[in-house]
Amino acid sequence: MSRPPLPPFTRETAAQKARMAEDAWNSRDPERVALAYTEDSRWRNRSEFFEGRAAIIAFLTRKWAKEHEYRLIKDLWAFDGNHIAVRFQYEWHDDAGQWHRSYGNEQWEFDEHGLMRRREASINDVTITEADRRFRWAAPGPRPADVPGLGESPF
Repeated sequence: MSRPPLPPFTRETAAQKARMAEDAWNSRDPERVALAYTEDSRWRNRSEFFEGRAAIIAFLTRKWAKEHEYRLIKDLWAFDGNHIAVRFQYEWHDDAGQWHRSYGNEQWEFDEHGLMRRREASINDVTITEADRRFRWAAPGPRPADVPGLGESPF
């Protein structure tokens, strides 16, 4: 199975890969998202460590059962060969209706087929009011073309 664009990445293809990941995560479909990773992909997400597509699907299912109305923006930070680093923000609310904005960075490593074999994510959460939300497009679904990335307003 191949998942273009393939490494080695250029600025254009690395940015395309980041946007493809953003769109998939904004679908909130764990099965769809998991297809971008190798069968034995290794993850660190905050303080959780796990491996494999089944674990990815279980993690994302648990995540999106808790993080309601999830909306994400990922921006390319750096790239080299088969590695990409992104920064991201996402907004969501919990069962009580409290909104949060989560900030983070991810480091990705891809195999020769363009599948991610390693993902490491560091994430911090900030409580926000509903009025402080910035990501208001219809969800689930991709970020509309007229909604800027994080480069326009990173914080």
